[in-house]
Amino acid sequence: MSLFGLGSRNQRTFRPKKSAPSGSKGAQLRKHIDATLGSGNLREAVRLPPGEDFNEWLAVNTVDFFNQVNLLYGTLTEFCTPEICPTMSAGPKYEYRWADGVQIKKPIEVSAPKYVEYLMDWIETQLDDESIFPQKLGTPFPSNFRDVVKTIFKRLFRVYAHIYHSHFQKIVSLKEEAHLNTCFKHFILFTCEFGLIDKKELAPLQELIESIIPY
Repeated sequence: MSLFGLGSRNQRTFRPKKSAPSGSKGAQLRKHIDATLGSGNLREAVRLPPGEDFNEWLAVNTVDFFNQVNLLYGTLTEFCTPEICPTMSAGPKYEYRWADGVQIKKPIEVSAPKYVEYLMDWIETQLDDESIFPQKLGTPFPSNFRDVVKTIFKRLFRVYAHIYHSHFQKIVSLKEEAHLNTCFKHFILFTCEFGLIDKKELAPLQELIESIIPY
């Protein structure tokens, strides 16, 4: 299974939104990511390449991590249903409610699959918005770009937390745990490299994270 492949979620396929034309900055950065990931050194793969634009690096990786989580969750849709997962939780202590600040301003309790559907639609809207994720080379990123990216990563983490807490045995039975663990390790190393998720948000998977990055 390709790290950057795309899966379908409920028969709906998401496509990478910043599939940059060849020769552009995004395409060059993606080649760098593929080359460093191929070496197996994830710590090296997350570092900002020398001389590259920080926001461009964040943007390309945000799209890739979105695709990755979408693909991972897509393998579980028949096992993560409103009946099986009536709330979006990560173990008994953590429950997540949905709000996007626009259509749903007050957080609402929804099932896990509904939460992920809202989340993927919301992220896709951000990626489609050229005032946030500019497509043209040289177009400046907005001043709040890092804040938008931090919110995306915080919410993508919640999908990982739900998968590990509610569906890990199914992942094992599908023989996908090595792939899940590699994807999560890459994700966590990237978020820690650039301080994208507050430590308290990482609590549901604290032990797992400490095995990846000892504090």
